[in-house]
Amino acid sequence: MKIAYVYDAIHPYVIGGVQKRNWEVATRLTRNGHDVHLFGMKHWEGEDILVREGVYLHGVCPPKELFDGGKRSTREAVYIGYRMLPALLKERFDVVDVANFPYFPCFSAKVASLARKSCLFTTWHEVWGDYWHEYLGTKGIVGKAVERATTYLTANVIAVSDMTKRDLEKIGVTKEIKMIPNGIDYPSIQSIRPSDEPSDIIFAGRLIKEKNVDLLIKAMTLVKKEFSNIRCIIIGGGPEKDSLEELARDLNLCEAMTFKGLLSDPDDVIAYMKASKIFVLPSVREGFGIVALEANACGLPVVTVDHPQNATRDLITEGQNGFLCQLSAEDIARNILTALDSREEMREMCMEFSKSFDWGEIVQSLEQVYIAR
Repeated sequence: MKIAYVYDAIHPYVIGGVQKRNWEVATRLTRNGHDVHLFGMKHWEGEDILVREGVYLHGVCPPKELFDGGKRSTREAVYIGYRMLPALLKERFDVVDVANFPYFPCFSAKVASLARKSCLFTTWHEVWGDYWHEYLGTKGIVGKAVERATTYLTANVIAVSDMTKRDLEKIGVTKEIKMIPNGIDYPSIQSIRPSDEPSDIIFAGRLIKEKNVDLLIKAMTLVKKEFSNIRCIIIGGGPEKDSLEELARDLNLCEAMTFKGLLSDPDDVIAYMKASKIFVLPSVREGFGIVALEANACGLPVVTVDHPQNATRDLITEGQNGFLCQLSAEDIARNILTALDSREEMREMCMEFSKSFDWGEIVQSLEQVYIAR
């Protein structure tokens, strides 16, 4: 099959869950004999089309900032949707698989699939629904309407988590929804050596408000009362980075916390995880949470928030591979202390759970869905 994956960013030039899924799936489908192409903004120098590990990378336009004022940029979404259409029309694909967000490329993919007689799939990583009103205020009605319109583009719908599948059904999707989760490269993770820089607590992710890293920082002041030499590493970049570093300084946590910024090599993130003890993800918005599975694969229990819009909570079995907490610094701190105390006895359970999400199994399921189209 000739397969196109459509999103506004491409791994590894921009780090994130959607582009990570696309890349991991693309490389394995290529090894299985398929002709696979990734379409997104061009974050590299040189030719518009590159070939990496047998996968074709199409830079359809110069890059634009994904965020504007701490929120996902509407201009960027419209821009990439506009520039995506002519790129997709140049070739015919058997399958075009487009990530639901930021929506506008979905409509371009629909037009291209009709013109080129391709089979269109939309892969849903999360559903915002009523959250649009919280995110954009009165303008949220437009975002909600565009999201709902996206559900009508094709009968071939994939959800990456049970939460996303439930949310699609809540907003009125009645067609069959295939649940094919995200995954991890378990063998590769096991081969990576731990960093020489140890820590007790680690976070990795984009530094945006929904991740609530500020609550982790505030929780550190409480944990530090129990363990004066506690060490926490924060990995990631984003619009909240400067304010989070300022908060850590204001709370006199400079010696306890290290901000590593955005790491260009994903293996370095795994290395830091392997040198840590527990992983904390205080996010209230996760379409899946690959990073939590990666932490489990490193033997780390995961502390995450028990929130209805956090799909990572569906991955956690309390006391086996992590703990669920409330959205407060006090409860995050309490669960951090519990996880630190229990981590050795949970290590094998964490690793065993993560094995079932190896990308090889995920790709096999996805391939069968494409073939049955």
